[in-house]
Amino acid sequence: MLQVVIFDMFETLVTLFTGRTYFGEDAAADMGVDPVTYRKAWHETEVDRSTGKLTMKEGIAKTLQSLGIYSEEKVELIASKRIAALGDTFNAIPDDTVRLLEELKKRGIKIGLITNTFSDERDLIRGSKIFPFFDAVRISYEEGMQKPDPRLYQSIMDEFGVTPDQCLFVGDGGSRELYAARDIGMKAVQCSWFRPLAFEPHIPCPVFPEFPQVMNQLDVLDYLEE
Repeated sequence: MLQVVIFDMFETLVTLFTGRTYFGEDAAADMGVDPVTYRKAWHETEVDRSTGKLTMKEGIAKTLQSLGIYSEEKVELIASKRIAALGDTFNAIPDDTVRLLEELKKRGIKIGLITNTFSDERDLIRGSKIFPFFDAVRISYEEGMQKPDPRLYQSIMDEFGVTPDQCLFVGDGGSRELYAARDIGMKAVQCSWFRPLAFEPHIPCPVFPEFPQVMNQLDVLDYLEE
């Protein structure tokens, strides 16, 4: 019987595609550079930003330095606009996300979080109204590793004292997170409730037909008795 539900964060419990958004093309426009060029330089720092080797501001600075356009003012501009957009994300947590977490608690199900997250996102997650629902957390920025590293999945199971067959993993499918959960022995489902909000060039994670598809947050509850 399932005892633990482990969630991804972005495009699973919350979405970046709400309120003010601030992606690579927006930063490129503010910097007056080609968006493709900016995104290439930005993505080169992604692993270091995700695993705690660079803070967000350090990652922005390194990106701008590589493009030859660095200034402290530009770093602050990008960082502040990211925070504003993230603020909108965490101020618009869907009611159904909260209801799902509340219902899991009522049923005595433990709740975990495994998320690939940068320093600014980590701060917003830890300060959010849903953070107290989590019984165990693995944030890549703090752990020094990121999904799909199986050590993240194993360590959170060890903390819970459960086996893989007692865990359900719920995520949108990015970073091969569903495959990693399945490969370690967990049941995994792909959530699609935020998919209609995404826009180019941010194509949502493709649908993986080998995983059950969940279209509404509360439908996750249907998998608890399987």
